[in-house]
Amino acid sequence: MIVWQHYPKNARIPDSLCEIVEIFKNCEAQISSENKGLISNEVLEVITPSLIKLGYVVEMGKKTHEKIRVPVTYKERGEPDLTFEADAYHSENRIVLEVEAGRAVANNQFLKDLFQACMMENVDYLCIAVRKIYRGHKDYDKVINFIEALYISGRLTLPLKGILIVGY
Repeated sequence: MIVWQHYPKNARIPDSLCEIVEIFKNCEAQISSENKGLISNEVLEVITPSLIKLGYVVEMGKKTHEKIRVPVTYKERGEPDLTFEADAYHSENRIVLEVEAGRAVANNQFLKDLFQACMMENVDYLCIAVRKIYRGHKDYDKVINFIEALYISGRLTLPLKGILIVGY
């Protein structure tokens, strides 16, 4: 079963983020970490057609021209100077989607995703999709516990309006 949590908990999840949850629910049989060993790019490949229908631009491969780059800073003449890559981006809804698998928790990739989304221009929402279970570890629960502590402590204010964590 697909699970999810939206933060902050005192804000209703926007419809545009609910659409992402629905995509994962509709693709659950193909991507579930409980019965499949898909890597993140394979999960992204499964959900890509649905994301494109909703107006997302999606990473289509590892070559430079296939990647999605979201600006962070600019140099002379307004050209992007620093950009960060995203798995998918919706410019109108200002959503960045990152799909993670094995290294979500093991390599703290979810923290890098969070940091980069906070730096990206025109990003209000971050969605991180992680496996519920990876090599016997409850990755989704670990990410949720971290994000929960981040919001409860109040010691760090994020520039994002919301974060959605999806467990698949």
